[in-house]
Amino acid sequence: MSQIIGFVGMSHSPFVTMLPPGSATEPGSAFLADAARVTAAVAALAPDAIVVIGPDHFHANFYDVMPPFVLGVESAEGFGDFDGTAGPLPVAARLAWSIREGLASADFDVSLSYALTVDHGIVQSYDMVTGGSEIPMVPLVVNSAAPPLPSLDRCVALGTALGAAVRASDFPGRVLIAASGGLSHWLPSNDPRDTSVADEKRRSLIHGRQDVQAFAAAREPRVRAMGGDPTARVNADWDGWFLKQLTAFDLPSITALGHQGLEDNAGSGGHEIRSWLTGLAAVGEPLVWTSYEPVPQWITGMGIGTTFQVP
Repeated sequence: MSQIIGFVGMSHSPFVTMLPPGSATEPGSAFLADAARVTAAVAALAPDAIVVIGPDHFHANFYDVMPPFVLGVESAEGFGDFDGTAGPLPVAARLAWSIREGLASADFDVSLSYALTVDHGIVQSYDMVTGGSEIPMVPLVVNSAAPPLPSLDRCVALGTALGAAVRASDFPGRVLIAASGGLSHWLPSNDPRDTSVADEKRRSLIHGRQDVQAFAAAREPRVRAMGGDPTARVNADWDGWFLKQLTAFDLPSITALGHQGLEDNAGSGGHEIRSWLTGLAAVGEPLVWTSYEPVPQWITGMGIGTTFQVP
């Protein structure tokens, strides 16, 4: 049977790599310093595999088929968006299949991928947590970019089932749970039902799979142009409240917000906390350490948070 040895929740942003701080006093330096602390702690724990939970930003999933949850079971490849790692990633297939069976037994019909493409929503935190070492991963994509989204309660239930599946797995090793997702930030709409979404963007959201590279090449310059704005919106008070609830393991107070309450407080990008809820529910214990630095210019309203916990 597998042993869950800890949990890491970490924000991601394209600008962590594209706009790194030039000194220890510049914005973002505290986040990167604490991320390095997490990397060292994970190295000391020496996990045999890492379950990485995070979103996709229209690099693998589009509105031709938009699943709420996708599990990679055989191979995974980094898309390489925003200067991130591109190419094959090691997958712990034995653990992945055990997780799939466990989730199915818990009445979760997650979508299955033998060849999953993952973007910075999975890859960036994986790279930072592992320090570049090739620890086998199990990627679990939780839709948080494209409504309709899975409910917050459903994500907690998924996490509970995930934890049970990992512990019951025949994978003989130590497993770390890692969640990747931004805290509060406000992003342009990706909802095809929204009349403010331009026709060209709407077509890309629906049909982008037909030429993913072309879609990404057209989109990245627009996202890059969002960087470096120190006036971008971020709700640091809400971010602090959220992390406090995690240290108390008070997930019901978070899920009680519902979809609209979450968006009102944390923006459309705040829906990525679904990854955090899933991961912490899998571990089943409160956080013991949190760190936070608001860095709006890294993305429109991105709240940066890093957490580490060992049960």
